[in-house]
Amino acid sequence: MEGLEHPSPLVEGVNALLAPFGIHIPDYLVFCALIVLIVLAVGLLIRAKLSVDNPGRLQIILEDITMFVVDQLENAIGHGKGRKYLAICGGVFVFILLGNLMGQVPGLGAPTSNVNVPFGCAITVWLYYHWQGIRTQGPFSYLLHFAFPPGVPKAMAPLMLPIELISHFSRVLSLTLRLFGNIFGEHLVVLIIASIVPLIAPLPIQALGLIVGPLQAFIFMALTAIYLSAAVAVDEHH
Repeated sequence: MEGLEHPSPLVEGVNALLAPFGIHIPDYLVFCALIVLIVLAVGLLIRAKLSVDNPGRLQIILEDITMFVVDQLENAIGHGKGRKYLAICGGVFVFILLGNLMGQVPGLGAPTSNVNVPFGCAITVWLYYHWQGIRTQGPFSYLLHFAFPPGVPKAMAPLMLPIELISHFSRVLSLTLRLFGNIFGEHLVVLIIASIVPLIAPLPIQALGLIVGPLQAFIFMALTAIYLSAAVAVDEHH
């Protein structure tokens, strides 16, 4: 894999600057930092030009993205309740979207094609929705849901408890592998084809990546909303 890739000038430049300090940063961390800087720069730019009466094109695009995420949250969690989770779901969506599409830019790479980045996103979502569940329902009531899921007879508690625990722990693995596998697989196929027939042959796969990247970001965000919905839902019988 590494033999097929061309080193990124950005990563080489950053590590050249840090070499006197004995610091070497992996490429995926450099790309993650670049995403943060891009979002920060766009945020500062749009903040200086916000207008209610005469919004610019960039403001309209960002408002459409925001409302799209809010609609997904309110459909999953409930009207008026989903908006409070916009920061986590919107942040995950934008970060993964930019990370996936960054692999299509010459000289850069997709940080989400490194398993550490999808795992970091997955464990963040996992910890966050459990924390919100505990905050909303209280520790005892939230843990009670693992033994007594809604609609399941109480006699099934000894069986349901380990099943629910395994199910929740497996979510970290499923979120990680779904995102990593799709982005890494597309990236690997492009590199292999480019090593055989460069320039033209990889273009159809790269075009497919422009569809897969946003789709995977949406799936990750939608699953985050679903997990949050289940965690903060309060059953009437409790």
